[in-house]
Amino acid sequence: MRAYAQEDSEIAVFNRLNREYADRNLSLVRIEAMMRPLMQFLIGLGYVLILWYGGLLAVRGAMTVGQFTEFNLYLTRLIWPLIALGYVVNLYQRGTASLKRMNAIFAVEPAIKDEPTAREQPPIKGRIEFRNLHFRYNETMPEVLRGIDLTIEAGQTVAFVGRTGTGKSTLMNFIPRVLDPPPGTVLVDGVDVRDYPLARLRSAVGYVPQETFLFSETLAENIAFGVERASRAEVEWAAEIAGLGDDVRGFPEGFDTMVGERGITLSGGQKQRTAIARAVMRQPRILILDDALSSVDTYTEEKILAQLRGVMRERTSLIVSHRISTVRDADLICVLDEGRIVERGTHGELLARGGEYAALYERQLLEEELAAS
Repeated sequence: MRAYAQEDSEIAVFNRLNREYADRNLSLVRIEAMMRPLMQFLIGLGYVLILWYGGLLAVRGAMTVGQFTEFNLYLTRLIWPLIALGYVVNLYQRGTASLKRMNAIFAVEPAIKDEPTAREQPPIKGRIEFRNLHFRYNETMPEVLRGIDLTIEAGQTVAFVGRTGTGKSTLMNFIPRVLDPPPGTVLVDGVDVRDYPLARLRSAVGYVPQETFLFSETLAENIAFGVERASRAEVEWAAEIAGLGDDVRGFPEGFDTMVGERGITLSGGQKQRTAIARAVMRQPRILILDDALSSVDTYTEEKILAQLRGVMRERTSLIVSHRISTVRDADLICVLDEGRIVERGTHGELLARGGEYAALYERQLLEEELAAS
C-alpha cells in the first residue's frame, strides 16, 4: 500500500468496517441488556394483575382460594420453560447459521485426491523419474516446464539452480502431489505418483517449501507436527540437525516457547530452521528443501549443511537454491532456464564447462567480494 500511496484510503476502509462492526455489536449488547429487565418487569406485572384480578374473584366467591393458589403455582412452573424455549430458538438460529458456514467448507472437494487407479504399493525407497514432463498452469499460459527428463537414484542428492521463475518449485511440487503432473510423467520407484494413495506418498516425503508455515503452538509441537508420539529427545535431535539448538537454548522457555501465529516471534532464519527440523523429524525417504536456507547467513548455512549431510546420505534429497554454496556438494546439479534443464553435472564439471552455472558462480563470487569490501 505504501508503494502506491494508498495508506489513507485503506485506513479509511479499515476504520469504516471496524466502526460498522462495533455499532452492530453495541446494538446487540443494548438489546440483550434490555431483554432481561423487560422480561422480569413483565413477569412481575403479570403477578400483580393476577393477584389483583384473582383476589377479586376469590372475594366474590367466583373461585376458591385453593384454585387461586393452584393457578399461581402452575403459572410459576410455566415461566422458566417458556423462557428456556426462547433461548433454544435463539441458539438454534445461531447454530443453523454457523452450520451453513461449516457445510460450505465441508462441501468443497479437494482438487487433488486419490485417483481411482491408486492402490497400496511397496514401501517407497526414493527413486524419482521425470519423463518428458511438460506443464502449464492453464491453457492460456505458456509452459512452465518443457521436456524435463531426469532420473534420480535412491539415496542421491540432486540440486536445482536457476533464475527466479524457471520452474524449480513447480518441479518439486509434483513429487508430493501438491500439484498434479500429467499422467506418466513423474514416477517414484517406477510407479506413477498418481497411483499412490496420497497419505502413503506424502508420508514418505519431507518437504520444506519456500513459504514456511508455523502454528500458534510451542516450538516443540511445531517441530513434532506430523509425528505421532514424538519424544523430547527426538525433537532436540531434529533441532540440532537443523542448526536450531543454540537458538532454543537462548529462549527463556526453550522448546516450550510459544512461536505465535505463523511463527511471528521467530526470525526468518529461525522459521526456516524450524521447518527443516520438522521435515527431518519425520525421517522421510525423500527430503525436499525448496530454497530452505535463503534466510540464514553463509556461516549458519554451512553449519546446517554439514549436519544435514549425514541425514541426506540415507535418503533421496532434492535441494533448490539460488546460492552455489548450498548446492556445490550435491551428487548432481541441474541448471534450469525457461523451464528446461540446460546443464547438468557436478560442481567441478559445470565450472569447467563455462556455461550458465559458471556465470552464476562468478556473479556470486563478485557479489561476495563487493559485500566484503
